[in-house]
Amino acid sequence: MSFEDRKTLLESFRSGEIGSGPGIYIFRDSFGRIIYVGKAKNLRKRLSRYFRRSDREEEDPKIRSMINSIASFETKGVDSENEALVLESRLIKDYSPYYNILMRDDKRFLMMKINQKEALPRIELVRLRKNDGALYFGPFPKGTILKFLVEFLNRHFGLRSCKSPIPDEKDHRHCLRKTIEHCSAPCIGRISAEDYGKRISRLIEIANGDTEELICEIRTKMSDAASARNYELAAKLRDAVSGVEEIFSKKARSFERSSIGTEIGSEGARELGELLGLSSTPRRIEAFDISNISGLFAVGSMVSFYDGRPDRKNYRRFKIKTVAQSDDFAMMREMISRRYRRALEEGQSLPDLILVDGGKGQLSSAISAMASVNLPPVPVIGLAKRREEIFVPGRSDPLDTDRDGAASKLLQAVRDEAHRFAISYHRTLRDKRISESILDEIAGVGKERKIRILRAFGSIGGIKKASVEEIVSLVPGLGTGTAAEILKKLGADPRI
Repeated sequence: MSFEDRKTLLESFRSGEIGSGPGIYIFRDSFGRIIYVGKAKNLRKRLSRYFRRSDREEEDPKIRSMINSIASFETKGVDSENEALVLESRLIKDYSPYYNILMRDDKRFLMMKINQKEALPRIELVRLRKNDGALYFGPFPKGTILKFLVEFLNRHFGLRSCKSPIPDEKDHRHCLRKTIEHCSAPCIGRISAEDYGKRISRLIEIANGDTEELICEIRTKMSDAASARNYELAAKLRDAVSGVEEIFSKKARSFERSSIGTEIGSEGARELGELLGLSSTPRRIEAFDISNISGLFAVGSMVSFYDGRPDRKNYRRFKIKTVAQSDDFAMMREMISRRYRRALEEGQSLPDLILVDGGKGQLSSAISAMASVNLPPVPVIGLAKRREEIFVPGRSDPLDTDRDGAASKLLQAVRDEAHRFAISYHRTLRDKRISESILDEIAGVGKERKIRILRAFGSIGGIKKASVEEIVSLVPGLGTGTAAEILKKLGADPRI
């Protein structure tokens, strides 16, 4: 890059075209290849250092060589430094830029690995992603929180933490007492390998962002612990809820997958068209997901992606109307039939591909719904969470795909966005119901405080079993007088 080019770029910094917030930057060479990906707390300040002459630059031949190779660059602003760290790591893994490889250090963030090829899979914490067919989640910048959370999940699900590939009775005899106490011990037949596998499957769903049910379970236990005056356990369970929300929630993970660049998204769409044998690239993809807890506040979501990028103006939300029980298949049929019946009535354009979150059952429900409204032929597929498997009509086995390929990454990003959108709507309805609760009648209990109280104890019944001290300890900012008034209003004894 010439001095004049640098001068021109510096002008763009001064004019405010480059933001001063956190983000990542990408350098390309004259052939359009990505040669370096970097992160910054302040994009404007960081980039300006590259494009002005300095003695330090002359001293480091690697940096000098990289700068001389830059033909263009692009930036992406994010909300926090943590997002910048993870997005930088993801792009480096996707592109392996020459100068990142040349100048990289040994610092890598922790990832969670689950190798389903093992007879009895377990959670491993690793820093390198290998092409070994295992599932990897992350990287996660907050290693301390991740380690605490993994220890909690091992106990919660009774997973083994021993390192033996195929543990047996001999391994069990050498386990530490604290390990035996919480392990479900499939190695000695305490539970079957099939039941153990179901626990692993549920864990994978949680790692993919399906955390709502787990959080409800933990909060119920937290309420029970508080009722039993076991405040130390209640505090640990509270920390576990925070850890799950911070590490695995869709909000925490959305930037890892759905922030893929336009180039990756377009390439993913092209690869997906070839994989499915479509006559053209699926430019518009519509994806559907369901969110409910035991049938309560059942809602559905539809997100739209165009050329591999979210098209938010065409997102849709559905409140399930005809299904009273917890029947995800029936809910999917209702949502898809409503969506495309209206699309046909109003003459709306149809998508190039329909994606449903789930395996063969959800796919069958989608096909049934499409036929019920006489929808013209539109390709439809299902993406199962357990192994990120792609199911297509007329085939019992999933497609053989590269899970790290652009097509799979695009589908996962679309599915994750549909799930996030469904969860957010479900939470909106649930919180609205909370706002209509009996707590509205209590002076000094506003909307935010009411939500915190119900989330801490799970229900009105849980609050009634608590003491004033327990309520105050689990709801920050609530005084003893207000806590006593709450119990009195609920007809409980306001004991200390």
